[in-house]
Amino acid sequence: MNQEEAIKLDKIDIKILKALQANARISNADLAESVNLSQTPCLRRLRKLEAQGLIKQYRTQLDRKQLGLQISAFVFVKLERNTAQNGREFEEAVSRLPQVMECCVLAGRHDYSLRIVTRDLESYERFIKHDLAHVDKVAHIESTIILNQVLDRAVIDLEKPL
Repeated sequence: MNQEEAIKLDKIDIKILKALQANARISNADLAESVNLSQTPCLRRLRKLEAQGLIKQYRTQLDRKQLGLQISAFVFVKLERNTAQNGREFEEAVSRLPQVMECCVLAGRHDYSLRIVTRDLESYERFIKHDLAHVDKVAHIESTIILNQVLDRAVIDLEKPL
């Protein structure tokens, strides 16, 4: 979607989205009050934003370290041949690996970037050498362990141009 095709938001839509980014569990009554609308028009606007696909999903962000997942890493993958078929097969294979939290198609030196989490270095090594290395069509794997996550921004600032 280019700039001309971007969904146009008015001030009330922006207020609704800001409130939802701050608290996705907010009730419609509280949301309506926070944006100075009655409940029915507020819910109607919310449903429209959902139908447009602007709101992809509502989720809870867990603290991985409290769950015992001590290692987080970026893994860069180069395929043997970066064809559409090989890409589909790779994407299907990594989507079945529970350690993979995010998979992005790249332009440049690597074909894919994965963000993964594991319990410890031993399980990280096992993931790289036994799980990912055995995915068909993988030619090269390069990884970087994240030492400290300084910023994890999940909120998009809707009032400042990016």
